[in-house]
Amino acid sequence: MINKFLFKHIDNSSLIVFRILFGALIFLESFGAILTGWLRRTLIEPQFTFNFIGLDWLQPLPGQWMYAYYAIMGLFGLFVMVGYKYKLSMLGFTLMWAATYFMQKSSYNNHYYFLMILNAVMVILPAHKYASFDAKQNPSIKSTSMPNWCRWFFIIQLFILYTYASIAKMYPDWLDLTVPEILMQGKKHYYVIGDILQYKFMHYLVAYGGILFDGLIIPLLLWKRTRKIAFFASIFFHLFNSIVFQVGIFPYLSLAFAVFFFEPKIIQKLFLKRKALYTEDHIEVPSYAPIFKALFVVYFSVQIALPLRQYFIQDNVLWTEEGHRMSWRMMLRTKRGTTSFKIVDKATNIETKVVLREYLSGKQMRSVSAKPDFMWQFAQRLKRIYAEKGMDIEVYVSSYVSVNGRPSKRFIDPEVDLANEEWNHFKHHDWILPSKPDENN
Repeated sequence: MINKFLFKHIDNSSLIVFRILFGALIFLESFGAILTGWLRRTLIEPQFTFNFIGLDWLQPLPGQWMYAYYAIMGLFGLFVMVGYKYKLSMLGFTLMWAATYFMQKSSYNNHYYFLMILNAVMVILPAHKYASFDAKQNPSIKSTSMPNWCRWFFIIQLFILYTYASIAKMYPDWLDLTVPEILMQGKKHYYVIGDILQYKFMHYLVAYGGILFDGLIIPLLLWKRTRKIAFFASIFFHLFNSIVFQVGIFPYLSLAFAVFFFEPKIIQKLFLKRKALYTEDHIEVPSYAPIFKALFVVYFSVQIALPLRQYFIQDNVLWTEEGHRMSWRMMLRTKRGTTSFKIVDKATNIETKVVLREYLSGKQMRSVSAKPDFMWQFAQRLKRIYAEKGMDIEVYVSSYVSVNGRPSKRFIDPEVDLANEEWNHFKHHDWILPSKPDENN
């Protein structure tokens, strides 16, 4: 039964069309980062980037070399789109995207994480076996079918993503419209639609429409009777997100996934009219099937488990940020803080206040002011900088943070030397003060 589900061959029109769309989108993502100035602001102008903890060696290339880096990524995207040296091109893009993902998190969002996952999976998918330069140059690889798991990987992954996104919105500040109202207030300056976004009905649409869409879209796309309605709802939802929240290629990538929900015959007629429709019912179980099935289960177990870790870490993830990343928590809160750093020279006991703008960009300062891992990393960096000067220092932080427009509260224990604290990825850090005053550390 499992072998039939995973390894039965089906028509591959959806995967071929998706490869073309995916290649075009990652091409646009790469060159878009250059043209919009995102690359310059995020990876070139800052003195350093806040990488994922444990990857301190991973920093942007010096000078202007990140422009060449992203241009090469864009070229790989173009090669993926046309199916030229597909495996090599997809692997190249995957490694380069993963490096940029892990080397900076000031611009972190779940979409970048999702794209990293897709990149890795696309490397092993047989997406180049039709309508590609590879198939034209080597006709022996040409095929009109693919194993069924190639389709269901996307469906299961999307179901996990959207389900967690829906569940994450079910908390008081979202349900009472506090967060949607704050988000829309930040869009007042938008031409034409800025005023419309301030109406209460728009806040209800964002809040409850978001919960319903995320929770129901995958089942509705799978059910033939509701598929077309769900698809048109997806168009509205994702174009709204693209226009209002400006989240790059993700809305269009989400629409591209629709090819895996419609019948292959429809996709073939719309996009690949010259391609023969695969109609056989062939099951081909590979020799590595046991290993593949084990990896399949392990991968999706991790995808299900990672977003749950927040429930096993003390206090509220909205406050502590612990367990926030890689958990499909998208645009759920607003957070701002006022934070200062104090250095104490252990030898002389002289205190010095840190001028943040001497070290950080504007965006980095906003992150350091409200997110504890950024504060910890900056304290570690200050310690290294002063160690190079022959000084042994302590670093203390005074921080007040507001979540979702509430009055600011003290965030970090000002008596703790962050420069000499250890970081743990799966445990609460006691130097983050409780979100409620009556809680004990």
